[in-house]
Amino acid sequence: MAPSGEWADVTRAVHFSAGHRLSSPHLSEAENQRIYGQCYRWHGHNYLVEVTVSGLIDPETGMATDLEALGETLQAGLLDLVDHQDLDEVLPKTTTTGEGLALVFWRLLSTRLPPGSLRRVAVEETPKNRFEYAGEMAP
Repeated sequence: MAPSGEWADVTRAVHFSAGHRLSSPHLSEAENQRIYGQCYRWHGHNYLVEVTVSGLIDPETGMATDLEALGETLQAGLLDLVDHQDLDEVLPKTTTTGEGLALVFWRLLSTRLPPGSLRRVAVEETPKNRFEYAGEMAP
């Protein structure tokens, strides 16, 4: 039985810069060029990542999560791995689309956060492109 009380979602945003090249090992070079276009060439982005966690509001502190601890988790579990890196090298089994990054970031962080607390990972690659992953969903 879940504990009773008031729950809140808390979102923490972090930035990092990294390079990548969109390419799938399942496609030929011509298919990669056709599908990914200019993004098939090596290039970089200044990414914004938002991580949302849920927690029971502590009646003594008024907080649902410790933001300092969350920040430390994001630094050690994500930023130390990807900031100013070639994403294709540090995430070798990932097609580094925005969708792929949101999914792999979820997987990296879910093991470092309290079980069941991770609600959403959003990756903004450009002001026009935002990708979100919120765990497995039923078909």
